[in-house]
Amino acid sequence: MTMILEHILGAVTDPWIAAPLHRLEHQDAVETVTLSREDMSRKRLRACTDKGTEVAIALDRASALFDGAVLLLDDRAAIVLRMEPEEWLCLRPRDLTEAISVGFFAGNLHWRVRFGDGQLQVALERERAVYLERLADRLADGRITLIDGDQP
Repeated sequence: MTMILEHILGAVTDPWIAAPLHRLEHQDAVETVTLSREDMSRKRLRACTDKGTEVAIALDRASALFDGAVLLLDDRAAIVLRMEPEEWLCLRPRDLTEAISVGFFAGNLHWRVRFGDGQLQVALERERAVYLERLADRLADGRITLIDGDQP
């Protein structure tokens, strides 16, 4: 039987939720629904918890899913929403010219990126090979380098 969840009760960090949630965790009564970043933007979807409970999430337009949202909390059980960890392709441009160039290139492809510490990080929203194929010429001639242990 599918459980229908229509409200977000709060966050795991809310003081009034934290204590009962902690107690339920000790009773192994907290279930987790893990969603992709893409599914987090949806208002209606079906999913299964880590313990196999089928749920249908049906939120109103004003509500938005977020990592740590509590969808059910009572004396016997809780259901918490978690977002899948994101994977990032970490690149180091050879110089400022290449940093601007690869940044422009990523923008034209509508890749979601973040910058920091001399890196350009690209969110992997498709197969890793798709990104590496698009970057192959820049990787081959050393204009950019994969970092943080990434291997092509």
